[in-house]
This record gives sequence, structure tokens and C-alpha cells, in this order.
Amino acid sequence: MYRYVLGCALAAGVAASGIAASGPANAQDSVKIGLVEPLTGSVAYNGKSVVEGAKLAVEQINAKGGVLGKPVELVIEDGQCAPANSVNAVEKLVQKDKVAVLVGAFCSSATAAIMPVAAKYKIPLVTGVSSSAALTEQNNPWFFRAAETDALMAKAFAKILANDLKLKSVAYVGVNDDWGRGGVEEFSRDLSALGVKTALTEYFDHGSTDFFTLLTKLRAAKPDGIFVAAETQDGSILVKQLQEMGVQSKVFGVGSWATADFINLTGDAAEGIYAAVPYVSSVDTPRNQDFVKAYEAKYKVKPGKYGAAGYNALNITAQAIAQAGSTDAEAIRTALGKTDYKAPNGEYRFTAKGQAYGFDAVLVRIEGGTPKVVASSPVEAPQ
Repeated sequence: MYRYVLGCALAAGVAASGIAASGPANAQDSVKIGLVEPLTGSVAYNGKSVVEGAKLAVEQINAKGGVLGKPVELVIEDGQCAPANSVNAVEKLVQKDKVAVLVGAFCSSATAAIMPVAAKYKIPLVTGVSSSAALTEQNNPWFFRAAETDALMAKAFAKILANDLKLKSVAYVGVNDDWGRGGVEEFSRDLSALGVKTALTEYFDHGSTDFFTLLTKLRAAKPDGIFVAAETQDGSILVKQLQEMGVQSKVFGVGSWATADFINLTGDAAEGIYAAVPYVSSVDTPRNQDFVKAYEAKYKVKPGKYGAAGYNALNITAQAIAQAGSTDAEAIRTALGKTDYKAPNGEYRFTAKGQAYGFDAVLVRIEGGTPKVVASSPVEAPQ
């Protein structure tokens, strides 16, 4: 368990020094927000980025006086992207730490596991990442997704990908969980509707390091394009092994492709990859450039989609608590439903099912180690 609290009076000095004040705080002394992310395991690169964005948001919020006149305290648990671990983390955060709101739990399967726990305790749950479209279809009144779904991404960019990459056939490769299967299903459906044939569909487990058997099948299928749903560690290994096997197909997908960690780990094998993402640091708007400047000053790296996700989720949550005027769970839930948050990547509102819309998504291509925007599209409310 990790605690992160930055007191209002100390905010300016601590932020300047880059050192976080931490330690226990009584419930009446702070507003507690519980954060469940994968800090160990194969998705740790990405979970830690979410935590970085969340911590930056907390610092900025507390520097302005906190929420309800109190500092925000971030109580962080490692859910490892595993459903059972994430449920245990939530039970602790609710019963022992008495958090007002939950944020998490990154992987869609882990978030699906904690959703009924949030409903049981009647405590709001916000995710800034989990993109399986099925989550919001459960109509859980305590759940809010401040992120895109792969269904919305496929709808926005499938036609552009099919035309720009001149796709006649595609092989689909995804991590074997709710998110990976969902991403494959959504993109294969929309690309098939455009006349693109499916050459192959394969799944792999989190933490895989040897993709050569899978890639041998893929090379034999000779697809024009390869769609991949993977996060940083798995994705970087897979893409490097694609290059080693001499596979020439064009690669595109969803996941961590446009992040600095992925590009650094993958090296020149990342060149030319297309990615559909909800955020990229190169978007030239005043709000985004202010965010990039603050993030880079604190962490010495530009933010990726997961840093932005943590930042946005915490700001949305804190804004709702402020609008509720208390830490009453029902009041916060009602305030979340009325969210109108101006983020670095656009404006966030929620549908009646708790799905965010209004912000911008982008299609990028990695060129010279930098994600370049190919196209952008506002994320519309699902019909």
C-alpha cells in the first residue's frame, strides 16, 4: 500500500523540490481517493504512468487549496491487473482506508471484477483506462469510464486505416483478456464491414516473452496489416520479434504504442507503427502544453496516454467531490454524472451509462521515434 498526500501549506515548496510529503492522515484531515493500478507484473510500466499523472493532479489540486478545504490524499494499491488482487485492494481501500472514491483498475478484466464491489459498498468508481465496451453496458450506476472504448476507436479510425494502409487482409493479435479480445472483435468487425478479410486471429498471455510460434503462423498468412492489442512490455517484445522474423506487414493497433516507454523499449522496430490513442503529447493546445510542461518538469519525460489518463481521472474525481460539497457517496455519484471537465485532450462529459465523450482521440504514426498525428476525431456519445 502506498500513501501520497501533499498538504496545502507545503504544496509550493514540496512541488518545487520534487519530493512528495507522505504519511498517514486522519479521515477528517484529508479527502481520500483510492487508486488501484498494476505496479508490478507485465503491465507495471503503464500502471506507474497512471500513478504519475494522478500524483501530478493531486499536487496541483492541493497547491490551490485542496478539496472541501482539505488536502487530497491518494491511497495507492497494487492490483497487478489481476481480478482477485484488485478486489482485495478495493476491499482494503473501502473498509480500512475509508476512501471517498475509487479510481482503477487499469485492465478491463480487473475493473470488471471491482465494479460489483463498488456497487456493493455504494462508492463511486472511475476508470481512466479500461476500454472494453462491455463495462458500461452493465449499467452499474456507480461506474464511470473517463476513457475511450475500442468500439469508439474502431468507428473513428477503421476507414482511415483501411484506406491509408491499403488493407486487403489483416491478422489480429491480442492479449488474452477482456480488453485484448474486445479490441480484436471491435476492429475486426469494422474492418470486415469495409471488405478487409481476416487472415488470422491469435491471443497471447500477459507476460509472454516468446512470440515466435505465433509469428510463424502470422508470417505464413501473409496479411497486409497486423492489428495488435498489447501494452508496453508485451507489445515491445512482440514488435521486436516481428522485425527479427522479417515480417513486412504494416502494424497498427491499440494500447501503449505512442508512449515514451514503448518507443524507448522497442527502438527502431517501432518505426511506422500506427496507433489509435486518446491522447498524445504533441497536440498543440494551450491546456495540453501547460500539462506537458508540468509533467515533463516533474518526471523528465513527456506524458503518454496513461499519464494523461491518471491526471484526468483524478481531476474529474476531485471536481465531483468539490461540486458535491461533501464526501457523501451519493452526492459524489450525482456530481460525476454532471461532469464538465476541460482536460488537456478536450472536454469530458458522461452519458447516462457513465461513458465519457466529447474529448478528442487521435490516430498517430511513429516517425523518428515520435508519434505524429495522422488524424483526429472527437469521441462521440455512443448511440
